[in-house]
Amino acid sequence: MIYLLSPLKKEGTISLPMISFEITTNSIDFSNCDTLMFTSKQAVVSANSIDKRWKEYPCISIGEATKHKIEELGGEVIYHPNKFYGEVLAHDIKEYFSDKKILYLRPKVISFDSKGFLEKEKIELQEQIIYKTICKNYKQKDKPKKNAIIIFTSPSTIKCFFKNFSWDTSYWAILIGKATQKHLPKGCKFEVADEPLINSCIKKAKEIAKNSDFSL
Repeated sequence: MIYLLSPLKKEGTISLPMISFEITTNSIDFSNCDTLMFTSKQAVVSANSIDKRWKEYPCISIGEATKHKIEELGGEVIYHPNKFYGEVLAHDIKEYFSDKKILYLRPKVISFDSKGFLEKEKIELQEQIIYKTICKNYKQKDKPKKNAIIIFTSPSTIKCFFKNFSWDTSYWAILIGKATQKHLPKGCKFEVADEPLINSCIKKAKEIAKNSDFSL
């Protein structure tokens, strides 16, 4: 059985969403920026709910799903790195966008302090928190069955999973990227998806199921 911990539902998986989102502001301050930065598609969705003027600004997009959401909602992506690690992002911003006034529209909790890193390079990154992630609560009867393949789509889904359940040694974890991998406790069997997309995670999960002693 393949469990998907994202709020999205996907065919061929059991939906067990670990997180929900809450918008934390009713306005966005565009007064001192000329470029926006998004590191999650939820940030794009939240910005669109708060103030549709975000589409008037060129966007730095981190992640394929984020890029797709920006374009789907009518925004313009001017930069999209193939891979995302916090340090790489910071170096790229220094190289390509040091003359821009960037506003990072972000969640309350982030996995990498881009602002702090860039300040060391004498680059100012403006930030505004526009949403927060909340853990869902489950009962033990909802715990994934033995031999489950569990797809983690963010560090938050890992955190919230372990707030609800203990890890079973028969589980396999599928991780959407290396940034998420850093948050998985030691001792868990895991694979990282070939691309940072949920569909890529599902494909990897099916490969593991096919090559293991248990079947879907």
